[in-house]
Amino acid sequence: MARRTTAPPPVLPGYSYIRPLGSGGFADVFLYEQNMPRRVVAVKVLIDDAVNPEVLRTFNAEADILARLSAHSSIVTIYQASISADGRPYFVMEFCPDNMSARYRKAPLPLAEVLDTGVRIAAALETAHRSGVLHRDIKPSNVLVSSLGTPVLADFGIAAAVARADDDPEVFAMSVPWSSPEVLQEKISGSVPSEIWSLGATLYTLLAGRSPFEPATREKLPRDQLQARIIRGKLVPTGRTDTPERLEAALARAMSADPESRFASMFEFAEELRWVQYELGVPPTAVEVASSEWAGAAAPVDFAGEAPRGPVITTVRQESRRAARAETLASAQRRRSEQAASVSRKPSPLVAALIGAGAGVVVVGGAVLAVLAATGVL
Repeated sequence: MARRTTAPPPVLPGYSYIRPLGSGGFADVFLYEQNMPRRVVAVKVLIDDAVNPEVLRTFNAEADILARLSAHSSIVTIYQASISADGRPYFVMEFCPDNMSARYRKAPLPLAEVLDTGVRIAAALETAHRSGVLHRDIKPSNVLVSSLGTPVLADFGIAAAVARADDDPEVFAMSVPWSSPEVLQEKISGSVPSEIWSLGATLYTLLAGRSPFEPATREKLPRDQLQARIIRGKLVPTGRTDTPERLEAALARAMSADPESRFASMFEFAEELRWVQYELGVPPTAVEVASSEWAGAAAPVDFAGEAPRGPVITTVRQESRRAARAETLASAQRRRSEQAASVSRKPSPLVAALIGAGAGVVVVGGAVLAVLAATGVL
């Protein structure tokens, strides 16, 4: 298939175009410089040919997911989403100068870096899962390296809800070397166990310098052959002398053919990787996972579709405790304002006394003047 030509970059107020960064099936990514505040950013732009209701819903959902999850330190940050003057939807996000795919192709990564990456990305995915979101495309190229050198998860373009409705259409998105056997067989389009398999395959790739079921010679296999090896093949160790047995066992468990035999959650996978760090004498990476209160604080992302974006319609639950507290404070403020206004309209006793005293002075003064006039003093 011929590679698609990158579309011209849109003119965006407040941003100066620099250069293209990459192209995908439905979008292009460009490097811009934001004028205020001054920083370089990546701008993902939907191509003209892809602006149809289905793709637009997916694009909007990706922006919403990033806006919801990018508070996590290991998920790429989104800054803005809008529509350009020529009608193409876009969103502005953190620019990451590198990705793990480019790095492992140069040389296998150091063991300590792979373990750190595994814990961070597992924590990011655990946060997404608690928020009701599946990534569904975990692979080295979607693990970016931030400007500070830390790994961040990106590209939620084919994400889906953890609990999919029965009438939702199945979308099977396969990055074959890193897709689980049940996804390749189209038994399921995505699940927490399939994501655990994909993260295990990604970490294996970073260690071995090749995908798990690729020949050690790195011979490029046809898609169907590679798919058959993943479904029926047996995982072999990474072959690295510095990889401890506990890590090899953890990767084998994550990529078990039986989903029930894998780790129960990304959090459990992260904890096992931390034990490997501890036994190696490496400071364990902190597991940053959102609390269940945070995960349930906002309305879930709408994957099914919605009306075109227009005036803001709140999705915050009005019956929430935070909203109730805000209403109580607002009511108290209104009462104080009304009381202050009432007091200002009704003179205080002190003011009334002073006014009366002033009137008395006028009356008394008039009498004195009359007496003085009668006696001839005036």
